[in-house]
Amino acid sequence: MKLFLRSKSAGRLAVLLCLFLLINQGLAWGPGGHMIVAHIAYARLNARAKAEVDKLIALSIEPSDITAKSLDFVNASHWPDDLRPVKAFADTLPEHFADFPFSPDETELPDLPAADNVIVALKKDLGILKSDASDAERAQALRFIIHFVGDIHQPLHCSTRVTEQFPDGDRGGNEFVVRLVGTDGKVKKVKLHSYWDGGIDDFPKAGPNFAPPPLESIDPAAAHIIAEFPDTDTSWKTGDPFDFDGWAKESSDLAQSVAYNGIAPNGRPTRLYKQKALKTVHKRVAWGGYRLAELLNTVWPEQ
Repeated sequence: MKLFLRSKSAGRLAVLLCLFLLINQGLAWGPGGHMIVAHIAYARLNARAKAEVDKLIALSIEPSDITAKSLDFVNASHWPDDLRPVKAFADTLPEHFADFPFSPDETELPDLPAADNVIVALKKDLGILKSDASDAERAQALRFIIHFVGDIHQPLHCSTRVTEQFPDGDRGGNEFVVRLVGTDGKVKKVKLHSYWDGGIDDFPKAGPNFAPPPLESIDPAAAHIIAEFPDTDTSWKTGDPFDFDGWAKESSDLAQSVAYNGIAPNGRPTRLYKQKALKTVHKRVAWGGYRLAELLNTVWPEQ
């Protein structure tokens, strides 16, 4: 079995049938947000952890043509999203989120999140990274961990709004449309999920043909966020370095209290909504970076 075929589970056929739907589920934080998380984390790695991740990230694992575009730690953060059109990775698509359901109108909640989700994936990939698996397998696991730590800190990747109109949930705000005023003054409709992926229009923007933003745009963005939410405020240190369930619970709670709160479908975000949302996305990427560094420093403690 090739390395990049993650499993041959009974649910594989169902996953493949849902491929198109999941590709359009939304890319948590977008490449800019993921790169900020990775940038913050990489600067906080101890010497041993930095050497280990550099060695693994430099490996040209399959699919080599996609991996060749992200042979550094920061760019490796968007590698799992780059793989979304690759059918060999269809099994990994549900691993980007964990849809914990809630209902504002008391609609009966569906049986969610699904068995394959970001919490389960992080635990699985952490086990591979800490094992005696091949360097290629551990390199793949590391790339997923870098990305999934970012995903799990995006509130709309850990919640879904269940209503009479959407009894199975709105897929983390992908069926929740809001209206924004563009720089040209025209009103445009966007998914609530996409609005949050872009950091409330604050994260560095992707380049032409969906190319990730340049590395030089990430440092000032990360510096601003670190200044706003420094790691000296140890409130980010909840649970242990592998508290994936706790991180998901935080995100789910924030989805309900901030992301879905104070805005209606087809509504326009108010100034107050934008202020709360922007503060939330900044804190989540900061905490994601601090926690990713602590996770990897725990896997490879300084000797």
